[in-house]
Amino acid sequence: MRSVLQRMARAGHPPLYLLPPEQARAAYEAGAGVLEVDRPALARVQDLEISTRDGARLPARLVAPEQGALPVLVYFHGGGFTIGSVDSHDTLCRVLAKEAGCAVLSVGYRLAPEHRFPTAVNDAWDAVQWLATQGAALGLDTSRMAVGGDSAGGTLAAVCATLARDAGLPLRLQLLFYPGCAARQESPSHLRYHEGLLLEQAHIEYFFRHYIDAGERDDWRFAPLNTPDVEGVAPAWFGLAECDPLVDDGLAYADKLRAAGVAVELEIYRGVTHEFVKMGRALPEARQAHADASAALHKAFAP
Repeated sequence: MRSVLQRMARAGHPPLYLLPPEQARAAYEAGAGVLEVDRPALARVQDLEISTRDGARLPARLVAPEQGALPVLVYFHGGGFTIGSVDSHDTLCRVLAKEAGCAVLSVGYRLAPEHRFPTAVNDAWDAVQWLATQGAALGLDTSRMAVGGDSAGGTLAAVCATLARDAGLPLRLQLLFYPGCAARQESPSHLRYHEGLLLEQAHIEYFFRHYIDAGERDDWRFAPLNTPDVEGVAPAWFGLAECDPLVDDGLAYADKLRAAGVAVELEIYRGVTHEFVKMGRALPEARQAHADASAALHKAFAP
């Protein structure tokens, strides 16, 4: 991990928080696949559009290791609600599909600052509901659905798990890679890992400034730790990075779920930073996280 960080520093690229959002997105896309494992070739790769409540059409990509009525994970990419895309997380979604033996629907929700809170939440939940109603026509087994995501996408997945419970839509699992869970950056890990470890405090402030007004930060749809009641939400699998400002917030949300009687599996991958799951070429911990997450999906999707 230290070697990866040193190579990034030597490359001399300006930090994303110094760039306008459009340039930050382009820079992130350009580097997204550099440290990824090889992209698996799959039997099914299908680009789709998802209709939302306000008439927008979201890009989405369905990937699966085989044709047939497979269970399906709805996946939301990370990027602080400001950067990232279906393409930037294509390899990760394909790896999960191949290793878990399931379909993965990757959703391109709308980004800030053009679309501020709660647009991303609404888009994510609209996508889950769309799949529940349209998935059978795509040949998918919508009786076995899960939600997942990394970072901001993990936040969206956690929120969708609560909305699904409220709507009576059964989910088998919420798969959360280092999700954002807190309204403010006050836990000890934010102080311990605030600088020099990929996701810095300046990045967090940059993303959230674009995404949400300060007065809205206590909304549970932004900060799942503020959810009034999580009893009865889908079982959760957490994959957290030890050297990540968000790690304590993820632990706190896992504890909140456990206290409400929700089944939780949690792994902390030692010595790695935020974003590590997209560095499988360089980090064995990333490949282990792929295997662990896929095993959790496989188990959750068992008939």
